[in-house]
Amino acid sequence: MLYRTYKRFFCRNVRNDRIGLTGGAEALYKKQIIGMIDIGSNTVRLAVYQITENGAFRVIDQGRWPARLSQKLTAGGELPRESVDELAEVLLHFKRICRMHRTTRIKAVATAAIRQAANREQALARLTEVTGLTIELLSGEDEARFGSLAMLRTMDVEDGFVVDIGGGSTEITLLRDRKIVSSVSFPFGCVNTSRRFGMKDEPVPPAVMERAVSELAAQLRSEPWIRSHPGLPLIGLGGTLRSFAKISQRSIDYPLSNLHGYEFPPLALENALQTLAPLGVEKRRKVPGLSKDRADVIVPGLLILQAVVQACQASRVVVCGAGLRDGIFFDACLPAEEVFLSSRQVLEDSIRNLSALYPTVPQAHLEQVNRLALSLYDSLAPEASLPPSSRVLLDAASRLFRIGSMIDVGDNADHTFYILMHAHWNGLGHREMLLTAAIASYKGPGAMRSRLVPYKALLREGDFERISKLGMLLQLAAALDRSESQGIASLDITVERSRQLTLSAAANHPLHVEMMEVETLAKDFKKSWGLSPVLSVSTLAPPPR
Repeated sequence: MLYRTYKRFFCRNVRNDRIGLTGGAEALYKKQIIGMIDIGSNTVRLAVYQITENGAFRVIDQGRWPARLSQKLTAGGELPRESVDELAEVLLHFKRICRMHRTTRIKAVATAAIRQAANREQALARLTEVTGLTIELLSGEDEARFGSLAMLRTMDVEDGFVVDIGGGSTEITLLRDRKIVSSVSFPFGCVNTSRRFGMKDEPVPPAVMERAVSELAAQLRSEPWIRSHPGLPLIGLGGTLRSFAKISQRSIDYPLSNLHGYEFPPLALENALQTLAPLGVEKRRKVPGLSKDRADVIVPGLLILQAVVQACQASRVVVCGAGLRDGIFFDACLPAEEVFLSSRQVLEDSIRNLSALYPTVPQAHLEQVNRLALSLYDSLAPEASLPPSSRVLLDAASRLFRIGSMIDVGDNADHTFYILMHAHWNGLGHREMLLTAAIASYKGPGAMRSRLVPYKALLREGDFERISKLGMLLQLAAALDRSESQGIASLDITVERSRQLTLSAAANHPLHVEMMEVETLAKDFKKSWGLSPVLSVSTLAPPPR
């Protein structure tokens, strides 16, 4: 007698949307190398992006130089000629790096320090004369828009504030339903705030910090909408946020080095300021996780962040590893309006990009395994009390589980876990990324537990069982297409009262290898699910000629 019966049909057609770029951008921008130079008030940065022939993209080189341009403005607000010429030499160095990579184009932008300079036109003309680069001067609104775009393309946040603390300005943006509602650029950043309040090499007295926060808060009050949405998360971009995240991770021995998506409560800011402010710059340089060229501006940067957190009444702070250069790159090279419509698109685009960067097995096989895995999940999960997010994790894992074959087929599981834990991909939090990597690389409970030992601080009660169940579903789905021929056209999934899981497949050809694989997995699958899988096959008649 049947206990439960499910039926799922599968289409063998490959999806029309190709991996990576979509729409007109695919034809326009594939197989390019683009250099992006951001002339910031505190740091000048280079990122060299590669767009591959199949539409994937990645950063292949980067550079940085601590410019401190905001500190070099004269009393009259001008950028001295020697500072401009020094900057030109840095740009020429970055240009040589771009030339080495054979970039198809270089895009250079300048932000607050040059925007605020009284001689900005002359400075830009001089830079162009020496370097041959055309430098675009961004407005504060441009900075806010590009920063928000970088966040939207790399995080699944629906509602929240975005703050980008630079050397000479701070941009704040309000997002609702992934759309920009309000934005503003304030003329204070970590460098000019340090200069304004005399935060030099010595410890910063409490009275100076109180005065700075008071004045910053007064400026923030000029935009009432900042205080009108309490409880939203604050997404932070820029060097101040990344530096603080590094310090925080080192202080708690965080098991990941990934800054993108790292979260901390607002109280952590106050604790950090209490630790860092009493130290002189030389002692700050010895703080684990803090780069030496950030030691003199970390305190004013954190004071700005604290003022913004208090003004927004943020519930939590999340670090965004992407920034201005990424936003400009996305806008210029990978236009995609749909990114604003759905946070799910972030994970989808990221999986496509990873799959295109590390092509291993035929895409048709991965899609068949994905369909089979989700079909098994939809049939069996309701009785297993798995969290709703489990389907998203299995979906991602079943499309990436062979990615480690790019390094070595024999140790695919180990390499898959490593790549998914160290590659740049977006749309999942750190814990969810860990669970996905464990599911994708699952080969049994013993190996899984060994891999997860260094990451136990990220795990919660029930995660081992969850990984085992989803990992076995993926193993079974892969066994059902072991010949990589997409032989199964439709599948009936039946749970018998005897706890047998009957998989009745209508196939285009005999599935001898698949039947053997399912039989091999049966014992382990029963340990995880309490069900014994059995595959039965009926071969479809060939189409008439």
